[in-house]
Amino acid sequence: MSVSAEDEPLERQALLRLEGAVGRLLDEMEILRARIRREEGRVAEAEALMRKVTRGALDPAELERRVRELDAENADLRARIGEGKEGVERLLARIRFMEDQA
Repeated sequence: MSVSAEDEPLERQALLRLEGAVGRLLDEMEILRARIRREEGRVAEAEALMRKVTRGALDPAELERRVRELDAENADLRARIGEGKEGVERLLARIRFMEDQA
């Protein structure tokens, strides 16, 4: 079976489309492999944590208490940061006022 001169461009176009499709599939496979590796790591971490909890190395009630404590601490820190920002804004306003007066 021989290829005529007029069929050659069509075959070349088909080959280019096929190469492009294969390239896209390989790229997608690499993305999926990376995602799988990430998820496998998360599963391993979760399994290790579950083993610690079931062995009694970690107390779920203590973990929950600590999370509540950290949440309260974060809320306090956010409030302090807000107060600090307000103080800085007041100082900047005074500096601007003084610069305008000079």
